[in-house]
Amino acid sequence: MCRNIKNLANFEPPASDAEIRASALQFVRKISGTTKPSKTNEAAFDLAVDNVEAIAAKLLSTLKTSAPARDRDTEMQKAKARSAKRFS
Repeated sequence: MCRNIKNLANFEPPASDAEIRASALQFVRKISGTTKPSKTNEAAFDLAVDNVEAIAAKLLSTLKTSAPARDRDTEMQKAKARSAKRFS
């Protein structure tokens, strides 16, 4: 599951709220060991996702770097090339 968590720092345009939420959800799924919590644990699971999302958004907004921002399209093309080489 963690392979789906993508690097969100230092991109232009910055990571969207939806991308941060998706990464938070994947993280909570990984550490809880489940993709869908039981009804009993649903509130705790949702609260954990909300908390991780808030902390991740805060982290991303406060990180500083001297490196130039990466372009999403360029990075996507690089990932596709690596995947094609790996699975060809």
